Amino acid sequence: MKKIYIPLTVPTGKIKNYIKNYETATLGSGRLFLFAGDQKVEHLNNDFFGPEISKQDNDPEHLFKIAAAAKIGVFATQLGLIDRYGASYKKVPYLVKLNSKTNLVDDSKGAISKDLISVADVVDFKKRTKLNILGIGYTVYIGGKNEAEILQEASRAVLDAHKNGLLAVIWMYPRGPKIKNEEDINLIAGGAGVALCLSADFVKVKYPYTNQEATAEKFREVTEAAGRTKVICAGGGRISPKNLLKNIYYQIKISKTAGAAIGRNIHQYDLDKAVALANAIAAIVISNKTPEQAEKLLK
Repeated sequence: MKKIYIPLTVPTGKIKNYIKNYETATLGSGRLFLFAGDQKVEHLNNDFFGPEISKQDNDPEHLFKIAAAAKIGVFATQLGLIDRYGASYKKVPYLVKLNSKTNLVDDSKGAISKDLISVADVVDFKKRTKLNILGIGYTVYIGGKNEAEILQEASRAVLDAHKNGLLAVIWMYPRGPKIKNEEDINLIAGGAGVALCLSADFVKVKYPYTNQEATAEKFREVTEAAGRTKVICAGGGRISPKNLLKNIYYQIKISKTAGAAIGRNIHQYDLDKAVALANAIAAIVISNKTPEQAEKLLK
């Protein structure tokens, strides 16, 4: 078992719950493979319907079918979506996204994404339904006029999650008039440090997918700045499975990240291909396989 840093905000009576949730989410590896399904709000239907997207993906249940069949750590999505499909997929490991906004909002002065629900709502839902809810997620936008309000809400969400033995994952994105380049590694490192100061267990950040090997070395600034908050990287836009696996491998082995958060690069395929690709990702994230070894699972 990998060493777990238990937040001091986790009450004594909830430590066993926290450890169980952490071990379940990381499959005992200390790394997190987060299957992202929050884009139904974030990206509207852009990620789910189109000429190069499987027709299966326009059915929201496709996400749950993948999550149920593949070796993932958590399936992250909004409580409302879990509310509609969770009864049919009780064993899926869920992470409930507390806040979301659409891509129709003008972010030029700084984005804000308010709570849709509270941690108390999640805890009550978990108790009543007995679903396998392991934690909560919250998107933080730093650099805009709403930063103070966002940080206050996020800090409270993390604290409330830990008080209930749940994991807390922060999506950390710089957005605002002073942000000239969201892919600046020093800026990403700063955001990771903010997530640490919020006591997030994991922080999901964007990764600059240019000149991969050189970037992987520089990106260690981010994982070092995050300290005991572990860094996972978003998969970015649609790329080939081979390149996706190589990216994740470089991030873990060179940048020293602690997992991956992948959405459209999985669910845009039909069920069989999506599950195979998710299992290949898990082979790298959880089982320390090479990209070449993981690729064999695609066949």
